[in-house]
Amino acid sequence: RCDFVEHVAAALPLEIICEMMGIPAEDYGKIYGWTNTILGVGDPEYVTSYEDLMTESLAMFTYAQELGQSRRDDPQDDITSVMMNARLEGDGLDGEQLTAQEFGSFFILLVVAGNETTRNSITHGMKALSDHPDQREILWNDYDAHAKTAMEEIVRWATPVIHFRRTATEDTEIAGTPIRAGEKVVMYYASGNRDERVFDDPYRFDVTRAIQPGQIGFGAGGPHFCLGANLARREMQVMFDEIRRRLPNLRTEGEPAYLQSSFINGIKRLSCRWD
Repeated sequence: RCDFVEHVAAALPLEIICEMMGIPAEDYGKIYGWTNTILGVGDPEYVTSYEDLMTESLAMFTYAQELGQSRRDDPQDDITSVMMNARLEGDGLDGEQLTAQEFGSFFILLVVAGNETTRNSITHGMKALSDHPDQREILWNDYDAHAKTAMEEIVRWATPVIHFRRTATEDTEIAGTPIRAGEKVVMYYASGNRDERVFDDPYRFDVTRAIQPGQIGFGAGGPHFCLGANLARREMQVMFDEIRRRLPNLRTEGEPAYLQSSFINGIKRLSCRWD
């Protein structure tokens, strides 16, 4: 037995995003802790006060600034070096570069989103495959044929981000409700991914469900579409393929310890076993 979150789901996306950003291996633990805190708002296991949240966020921001400055001074083969040494073009920005402060904010967004959501998708996916052994058998028996549809179904099923808020840029109407420019609109992805007008039998977990744009676990279309969607899909495909080949009878067991959050559909711990 082991905790599936800590010992299986968390490691791969964390290591990949850290390696891509040029974060040293000895700092992976820091990144893991910071991301848990930043997205753990509302869960007393991670955040007990606003002051604690700000302290941890500032620590990560400071780390990012120092990493960014080091890569500007001494570029390496990583995304941080590319971003810190890129020069903007157009709209009167010719030659401008990201400041260390700007990079710090983007770093937090990229690193937090780059490992937390994929970790939760993998965990929810393993639980779903354990709860629906017929679907696991379909996927395991012909992985190449079903991997792409299965990963989309896992993201739909999990919907790691529950909601986001947007600001209307012009007057419009949604399902008969007038929305004025400047008003706030909350989009509940968890509801959209169970929309019976889009999905046949939406409460059925089906690894063969045809891929369609109605799956909005990555934020739907437009400029807000998840920057790392293809990376997440690839990480999930690799993870479940390795489980299938190495531990095909791995099962989750018992109820998960869910993150206390109205924003992230997270699982903190989930026991699993294999023979």
